[in-house]
Amino acid sequence: SRHPDWAQQADLLAGLADALPAGAVPLLHSDQGWQYQQPAWARACARMGIVRSMSRKGNCLDNAATEQVFGHLKDEFFRGRQWADYESFKRDLEGYIRYWNSTRCQAAVGGMSPDRYEQALLALAG
Repeated sequence: SRHPDWAQQADLLAGLADALPAGAVPLLHSDQGWQYQQPAWARACARMGIVRSMSRKGNCLDNAATEQVFGHLKDEFFRGRQWADYESFKRDLEGYIRYWNSTRCQAAVGGMSPDRYEQALLALAG
């Protein structure tokens, strides 16, 4: 979607609900965006057992990990690039996100990709 709306947020939560393993107690950290402040969002998260965490207004340190990801996105994906249209931008961004999750090593998780780190944690829990 080019613009956030409630239907987009409901789809996100529905997809998350389908993907959660049994017994999972996920933590969802967000900024102060309008959608995360909605009572319907809070109720949906509570129904799914999601622990919500919201950064404090004006405190970028609360969101440091997310800001770091977006900093890498700006440096590695956006800088110096232009796209002919929205669809080509969206396609390339989705490719970068797949690369980030499946391939790009992260020092903070022992040099593993996020997907590999998740697999390792699930194996330990399992």
